[in-house]
Amino acid sequence: MRKTLLLLVPVLLLSACNWGITMDDAAKNVRTAWSGDVSGCRELGKVTVSVMDHVGPVDRNTITVRDELEVLARNQAAQMHADTIKPLAEPADGSQPWGAYQCGTRQIPAAHSPNPPANPNGAPGNAQTFPVHGG
Repeated sequence: MRKTLLLLVPVLLLSACNWGITMDDAAKNVRTAWSGDVSGCRELGKVTVSVMDHVGPVDRNTITVRDELEVLARNQAAQMHADTIKPLAEPADGSQPWGAYQCGTRQIPAAHSPNPPANPNGAPGNAQTFPVHGG
């Protein structure tokens, strides 16, 4: 019983680390331009956010840390009246700098489009169509 309790405590501590990091309502309107071009946007400033990336000797999950950093950056950007953020560097020691931008209605292009452009024949992607004649 005592061993089970000792093993359970670190798990509870690690799972409790992201409690309290929630996205504000205004931050839900802030987009993340992971690799998009923000050259047509107005830069409002830079924010650096940080979270715990380890608890004692135990490293936290990298994906969780990155997600929390993005949420905090979006929260800060919303307070600056920004509608777009872009990471300026990779996370290091639980900290990451972000640029905050006002792009208005301008859409930030995605790194890759889920819908390939149509070719001149109207078929999606690189496919070509030819009429089939019975014979």
